[in-house]
Amino acid sequence: MTVDEPKGGMGPRSCLLGLFALFVAGKCSYSPEPDQQRRLPPGWVSLGRADPEEELSLTFALRQQNVKRLSELVQAVSDPGSSHYGKYLTLEDVAELVRPSPLTLHTVQKWLLAAGARNCHSVTTQDFLTCWLSVRQAELLLSGAEFYHYMGGPAETHAVRSPRPYRLPKALAPHVDFVGGLHRFPPTSTLRQRPEPQVPGTVGLHLGVTPSVIRKRYNLTAQDVGSGTTNNSQACAQFLEQYFHDSDLAEFMRLFGGDFAHQASVARVVGQQGRGRAGIEASLDVEYLMSAGANISTWVYSSPGRHESQEPFLQWLLLLSNESALPYVHTVSYGDDEDSLSSTYIQRVNTELMKAAARGLTLLFASGDSGAGCWSVSGRHQFRPSFPASSPYVTTVGGTSFQNPFRVTNEVVDYISGGGFSNVFPRPSYQEEAVTRYLSSSPHLPPSSYFNASGRAYPDVAALSDGYWVVSNHVPIPWVSGTSASTPVFGGLLSLINEHRILGGLPPLGFLNPRLYQQRGAGLFDVTHGCHESCLDEEVEGQGFCSGPGWDPVTGWGTPNFPALLKTLMNP
Repeated sequence: MTVDEPKGGMGPRSCLLGLFALFVAGKCSYSPEPDQQRRLPPGWVSLGRADPEEELSLTFALRQQNVKRLSELVQAVSDPGSSHYGKYLTLEDVAELVRPSPLTLHTVQKWLLAAGARNCHSVTTQDFLTCWLSVRQAELLLSGAEFYHYMGGPAETHAVRSPRPYRLPKALAPHVDFVGGLHRFPPTSTLRQRPEPQVPGTVGLHLGVTPSVIRKRYNLTAQDVGSGTTNNSQACAQFLEQYFHDSDLAEFMRLFGGDFAHQASVARVVGQQGRGRAGIEASLDVEYLMSAGANISTWVYSSPGRHESQEPFLQWLLLLSNESALPYVHTVSYGDDEDSLSSTYIQRVNTELMKAAARGLTLLFASGDSGAGCWSVSGRHQFRPSFPASSPYVTTVGGTSFQNPFRVTNEVVDYISGGGFSNVFPRPSYQEEAVTRYLSSSPHLPPSSYFNASGRAYPDVAALSDGYWVVSNHVPIPWVSGTSASTPVFGGLLSLINEHRILGGLPPLGFLNPRLYQQRGAGLFDVTHGCHESCLDEEVEGQGFCSGPGWDPVTGWGTPNFPALLKTLMNP
């Protein structure tokens, strides 16, 4: 949707057009994201000020309506005990509910047009507006902002960002949540390639995790594949400056997909696939989503080719708000430290995830690869939760390892598995019983000063995250590890369950957590041994939370036992 010149005057209530000079002088303004951390991420360097005439693409998050009602509807369509269970909203239903008020739309459009914004485009829900401005115009529009060129990350990614806070006219306070494209940098991969474990002899042993190892551990048969007869589909989203190669996927399936029906190509790429070398993370996501969720149509959301001023994760959220027909399962290996993001941004992104849940989408996020995390607050260490893993509207996937690294055995905690308690979101009602039980019964709780025991606790589930084989740039690469591996595996298995549900005339699973916690881990292998890493200090000595019977903040309810999980989740 292109923004047209609005008609009519604004009246005396605003300090927008007639008082534009006062705003530029710093009067009549407010800061939407005063708590946004603007420190430069490790590995990024400044290349100097951006040219004043350089073009920027900025995204304005417009204030939504009826967010509380949206939350109530998510609960109704996701709770098996509700008469509305599975009766998901369409994108048009969501748009009708959350669409900004006419006053908000008119006020923001008039302000942007007066500032010289060009080629403004909205989304179906009308709650985001992306416009082009020159650096000079953007710095006038967003008082205090100063745009610089930066470079960082393994791929030497380029970005244009402002290290300084920005301010907006006070008249926009009821209308704009935040402006995207100023502060948040593209993420970098946390995948690790671990050294190969040493063990004598190889009889009866496997030499790393492959699709056949996954299928054996989680009890899938050759018949546990998609039928190819439904409109079922799945997707992974990639926000790194990398992409996958079709030829790598074909080689991966040739090497490791011989004993099950599968698709050897991606059905649809949303975004641009750049040129050059493939990335291990991108290859891993696609190869294991398509081998766990075998023979199911797969989409890839790809961010390469974005403009330097765009935020890849934000662009993905915009795509979700602009497509009526989407895959049912989305797996995402992206996260930021909660404390590095403004509360305004986190709350708004959480609403976007809520919108997806209302539409019956299953969003799975990796729990992270830093255990409980660690940072210093007023000279004291605390654990460091990750977002969107900490959102109450996503299913978060932790990581495990085999007890014996060379045998398909029971699983234990992978020490890198992210988990903990949000400092932003309170504990949702669906997990009250499980988390209370863990906190009252765990013999290895860290000191209470390290975490917010009343916060949303994660992860919700787990899968193997250690020792994967990946094909990237035509080369098989062993011992790749991270929750970026466990997340597409769990997502693929949920896609297989959706296939059965669709063939049985049932709605797709949608937002899984209310059902998952009501069923108390039914259909999952409980992981009860191991702890993850945290602060290296005298008090906790590098140990975070530990797993135990039932739910825990390291592996959630556990890892999938496919036949049992299928049976559990096939109940209407």
